[in-house]
Amino acid sequence: MLMAETFLPTFEHLATAVILLDGQSHIAYLNPAAENLFALSSKSLIGHSVQHVFTHTEQLDAAMQHALTNNASYIEHDLTLGIPPHGKLHLRCTATPLQLNKYLLLEFHTIDRPLKLAREEQMLDQTQANRLLLRNLAHEIKNPLGGIRGAAQLLEHELEKPGLREYTQVVIQETDRLVSLMEKLLTPQHKPNFSSLNIHEVLERVRSVVLAEFPENMSIQRDYDISLPVLMGDKEQLIQTILNLVRNAAQAMQGQGNIVLRTRISRQVTLMKKRHRLAVIVQVIDNGPGIPVHLHDKIFYPLVSGRDNGHGLGLTLAQDFVSQHEGSIEFDSEPGRTCFSVMLPLK
Repeated sequence: MLMAETFLPTFEHLATAVILLDGQSHIAYLNPAAENLFALSSKSLIGHSVQHVFTHTEQLDAAMQHALTNNASYIEHDLTLGIPPHGKLHLRCTATPLQLNKYLLLEFHTIDRPLKLAREEQMLDQTQANRLLLRNLAHEIKNPLGGIRGAAQLLEHELEKPGLREYTQVVIQETDRLVSLMEKLLTPQHKPNFSSLNIHEVLERVRSVVLAEFPENMSIQRDYDISLPVLMGDKEQLIQTILNLVRNAAQAMQGQGNIVLRTRISRQVTLMKKRHRLAVIVQVIDNGPGIPVHLHDKIFYPLVSGRDNGHGLGLTLAQDFVSQHEGSIEFDSEPGRTCFSVMLPLK
């Protein structure tokens, strides 16, 4: 381990993800950037082969063999690597032999980063447009609803047959429902009330609510990193954000399936064009049917829903709340696995 100890101070501060393999191609060291990239801790990786840790390693195996055979650096520009249970990453990998092939240095660069930055910028623009649209829509609809409800109440008092009042009650109840919906549209305009909080308390609150709504065949598992520090946030907004994600997953599976709530720490991340030393990642993972492909680019738009009875506001509000925390929200979905990831900076 002399080589790892010699270069460890340098590797620790690199933004590049670095993994050092020993002569048996077992992981001897990885730096914090690698832990962040792969969302895995060094304790779970040290001593294991890359084939044991990752899936879809055919391209990586070929790059490693080419570097060792020629005793020279080899670059794989388009590498796909599976990271159970997080999905796949598209990377550029440089394999470099060290000390007469006694060690092999692997450097990983994500080629998705420019796309991620572009998506974040698009999310900011989209969120601002959504806020304006929702505010205008709510005001335009909410004002006449009061008149409709009042007219229905007056009409109810004039009806002689009690059976006819059933119809006015329908009008009143549906009006109240629309008023409640308009209040939800206006809620994001309130400034968040920041205070220190434990993100796991937020998740436990959401878990209890959803299990109460779907008590029969719904399983919500915990995969928490209990070492996470407290963060500054609006507790009610974060509860609503995670609740929208978990409830959407439960409804997509019609109350029958499995949801995993996972928390992790992330290091040296850029969120909303700001660099943060640490951030908290909250993931909501379900084994449902997945989000239809044609909705992937517009799933956060208001009034867009993958369900026939969905109002299409839950994800819009979640995105708005997360943006007010200077965080990001994104998803990865395919049949059998959908993962929403919320990243919140630790300040």
